[in-house]
Amino acid sequence: MMPGKKVLYLLLTTATIHFLLMIPDRATTTYQVAEAKPFVWNMDDRWAELEHEFNRLRLLPAVVLDSLETVKREAFSSHVEALRQHDFIEHSDPRLAQLLTLFFEWSPVVAASNQTSEYLLHYSEIRNFIKQQSTKWGNIEPYQRTVLYPLLYGMRAAVEEILLQTDSASFDPILWVTNEIAKTPSTRIEGIEVHSGDLFVSRGGAEVSAFISRGNDYPGNFSHVALLYVSETGEPAFIEAHIERGVAIATAGEYLKDKKLRFMVLRPRADLPALKNDPLLPHQAALFAKQEAEKRHIPYDFKMNFYDSSAMFCSEVGSYAYKKHGIQLWQAESTISSIGTAQWLNTFGVENFLTQMPSDLEYDPQLSIVVEWCDPETLFKDHLDNAVMDALLEKANEGMEISYNPWLLPIARVVKGFSMVQNVLGKPGIIPEGMTATQALKNNSFVDRYQNLKEKTEIKIQQFISVNNYRPPYWQMVKMATESLEE
Repeated sequence: MMPGKKVLYLLLTTATIHFLLMIPDRATTTYQVAEAKPFVWNMDDRWAELEHEFNRLRLLPAVVLDSLETVKREAFSSHVEALRQHDFIEHSDPRLAQLLTLFFEWSPVVAASNQTSEYLLHYSEIRNFIKQQSTKWGNIEPYQRTVLYPLLYGMRAAVEEILLQTDSASFDPILWVTNEIAKTPSTRIEGIEVHSGDLFVSRGGAEVSAFISRGNDYPGNFSHVALLYVSETGEPAFIEAHIERGVAIATAGEYLKDKKLRFMVLRPRADLPALKNDPLLPHQAALFAKQEAEKRHIPYDFKMNFYDSSAMFCSEVGSYAYKKHGIQLWQAESTISSIGTAQWLNTFGVENFLTQMPSDLEYDPQLSIVVEWCDPETLFKDHLDNAVMDALLEKANEGMEISYNPWLLPIARVVKGFSMVQNVLGKPGIIPEGMTATQALKNNSFVDRYQNLKEKTEIKIQQFISVNNYRPPYWQMVKMATESLEE
């Protein structure tokens, strides 16, 4: 063959391969959003009133603030004491809504006076009380969830607004809630006594972590679930599913090294019939999950189908292990009913919108909240990430889509081929197993859009701080992110 023909043949072959690699993927699998309704606060005016009150109170003398704080605290305490006189509080009892109102009214006084000790103590006590009451409601139905969610999530939100205004030197990263009795092997992590079978729900630092936290009908604070196993000698191991590796086992050091903005420890209640019969059941569930991860490769489940254990997403690891031992976690399944949110999730392979989201595990009446951990800087980053994600999801529900550069598709498919070879060799690929080249490009596009909006929002936040001399509350951050999007 003549040299010129060889070059021509090579160019034609290359062009043909390039053309074939540019052929778009077939249409994604059809899906159906959950038949439910997203929770909506509809309290923008109320948030503005609370911020206005905080600014007014900051100008008052300390002695006046002290007196006001006492009045608000005693009003809240009196209301709580009246509730405690009853063994059972119906979810529909209007005094629960009044409880949240009184807590909100107390909060700006605490923020202005920086008197957090009594406030945090009352918060932990009433949070535990609400969880105990929810255990008497049976399986949490949607109409009960609309009561439980604003109480637990709303009080946490108020507490965190105050913590972000306090001096970081006095910020205690550990917030104790319930000393739930456990008889399984234990160890200490970050100064916290934890037990085999505990569930760690956490918030990662990646962009997709914010998406997972906020992308359901009850937006939350957590994006990941790990199941803790503790050996009889006190050696901890975390069993968790990662997008990059599938189900894996991590040491405590590895778990903490993987960036965490916050985490919460949940534990099965000791009075559950299954645990009364066998107090070591959580330990056995954790051991089962560990053995499953050791004996077979379990890829990450992008579809989020908790009925199929051949692949698992993070929530499914704990759910599957406990179900094998007679406890069905997430008695109230997570719902995703917003079409825009579902479309974005489907972009990354999600097909099931009646599923098990990490944040929703907090509302399972079978579990007690043992403790939460965060620090001032990671907490602020958590709020910033959430605000950016909330603004983006609002646009998603208005029809904004995640696109990608089609000219990069051939390169992405070559990288995917290399990643598949890495997977065969037992290594995580550059593009995760179960994710297509197109999905990887869309993920990059999502990250770029997210980061661009985050940078613009951060500029507005710094301007706000320089003018007002305090960190903007969450609703202001969402407003800033929304304005940055529109710009």
